[in-house]
Amino acid sequence: MNFTIPRKNASELIIYLWKIMDLPSLSMNELIFKMSFEFFVISPEKAKELVIQSINKGLLIKNENDIISLSQDLEDKLKKWQQDMKDEILKRILLHKKANLLIEDLDKEKSSDFNTILKAFLDKGTINRAATLSDSNFYMNQIDLDSGKIETKVSGTEEKSYYLKIDLKNKTLNHNCHDFETRRAKNKKFCKHLAKFFLLLKEKNEQLARKYIEAIAENINDWVFSD
Repeated sequence: MNFTIPRKNASELIIYLWKIMDLPSLSMNELIFKMSFEFFVISPEKAKELVIQSINKGLLIKNENDIISLSQDLEDKLKKWQQDMKDEILKRILLHKKANLLIEDLDKEKSSDFNTILKAFLDKGTINRAATLSDSNFYMNQIDLDSGKIETKVSGTEEKSYYLKIDLKNKTLNHNCHDFETRRAKNKKFCKHLAKFFLLLKEKNEQLARKYIEAIAENINDWVFSD
């Protein structure tokens, strides 16, 4: 939820208030009191003026008992926001559960060559962050077995995308997230994106995932990690 108060737009301000109040309706005096003294949005005089103007514009509905409620249009917008919030919370819960299961599986399979090598490339906490990344953030652009090249696009925050390229023949691993560029690459460690990538690759083709991660580990001094 964005906590910036949208004071310049009446409908957005009203929606903002109803998100906080989580009430279907209330009296005009109660609404003015909450706006002025509970939420400290605007002065009582301006709050009263805003409520009256919003009623006149049809943004708010006042019944014969002086009870104020949202217009149908704003009610629909509020319900959509509430549903979006529920969906986001559920998504985060599912990702958290999946992360816990993944971490448990890695701990159980300590004898796995793949897991042993993967853990060697990870700093503490990286696997936790990797596990919470959504599978849908990764797009395999190229898997060329003949040339030994893999190219993947990774969706980041704020619509920013990253690339991830591995070239077996030239022994290069290229990735451009900030954490990898500034911290991981120089120590030849994996960031959360690389960790997640190899976990996804293992799910799709464990033999291929082992081939790539073993090739990197066996000749680590010859590999170049860069952006």
